[in-house]
Amino acid sequence: MSAERDSAVGEQISDGGRETAKAAKTAAAGGSASAKKAAPARKTPARKTPAKKATAQKATAQKATAKKATAKKPAAKKAAPARGPAAKQASARKAAAAKSSAALKKAPAPRKQVVAPKKATASVPAAPAKTVAAHPQGESRTALVRRARRVNRELAEVYPYAHPELDFENPFQLVVATVLSAQTTDLRVNQTTPALFAKYPTPEDLAAADPEEVEEILRPTGFFRAKTKSVIGLSKALVEQFGGEVPGRLEDLVKLPGVGRKTAFVVLGNAFGRPGITVDTHFQRLVRRWKWTDETDPDKIEAAVGALFPKSDWTDLSHHVIWHGRRICHARKPACGACPIAPLCPAYGEGETDPEKAEKLLKYEKAGRPGQRLRPPQAYLDAGGRAAPPLGAG
Repeated sequence: MSAERDSAVGEQISDGGRETAKAAKTAAAGGSASAKKAAPARKTPARKTPAKKATAQKATAQKATAKKATAKKPAAKKAAPARGPAAKQASARKAAAAKSSAALKKAPAPRKQVVAPKKATASVPAAPAKTVAAHPQGESRTALVRRARRVNRELAEVYPYAHPELDFENPFQLVVATVLSAQTTDLRVNQTTPALFAKYPTPEDLAAADPEEVEEILRPTGFFRAKTKSVIGLSKALVEQFGGEVPGRLEDLVKLPGVGRKTAFVVLGNAFGRPGITVDTHFQRLVRRWKWTDETDPDKIEAAVGALFPKSDWTDLSHHVIWHGRRICHARKPACGACPIAPLCPAYGEGETDPEKAEKLLKYEKAGRPGQRLRPPQAYLDAGGRAAPPLGAG
């Protein structure tokens, strides 16, 4: 039995030795193979040991943690921008504050830009600018003065005999005739006043007159009731306040019934020799047509035109302008083709420019007809003018 055990053991030993040798060979072969293909051998799951499995699990867990970390990174990145705008806003505020402080420090630069235009506008005089701006050609103040005075000189050559076109022998007759000339022609007044002054030669006579008798005389002038009230009223004022004499001051004349600045300047200029501008309808129309002024109020026209001429020219200027307006430069259809100052007129062409047709539009002595005065000055008659016929003479 011991021999059988020994043989059995020997067989086992021999078998074990064989198996051990085989295992050694296999291990040697595996070792060489593992040396050649170490990485693939480790990746094979069938050969993983429990320790390797634990290591793999740890690696997997680390990978999962890394993935979670990478998944959380965008949130962190997103969170960072959320914190970024606040920081940016704070920095922007600081930058704005810095810029505002810098702007305050650099304030003189904008002030220069604002001051420059003010200096430019301040260098232009305000008063002349209104007159100059109104002129369509952009005429300067100096050019306007020169042109206006040249027009007056030209008109003085055309009408050397210009005079007040109301018949009068004294200041009383002139002030009454001027009041009656409202809303009618000087010719009609000249044809009416001879009968009035023949019956009432003084302020005392007219102040005591019967209104109905005066109305009958003044009927041809139109608005005879209102005019009767005015001439009787001013006659009473002359008697009561000025001893029956016509005052020679503007402030006294305008206190009389029916007497305004226009009438007062007619009396002052032609009865007392004191310069004045007579702003009647013809004067207003022509100075605006000539672009001397754009004013429409008579007082403002008087001031604007008076500033263009020396005071000594005012009375004759009024005669020249009024005469030209009555004879050539009419309201509705100016005779532009027969106008001697056409080259100086900015409104040339508003009327008839054909010379032959324009000549037919001329009035009074320019058309070979009588003037407005029944008793004109001798200078007018010497220049070829003709006296007007009396009332009812045709």
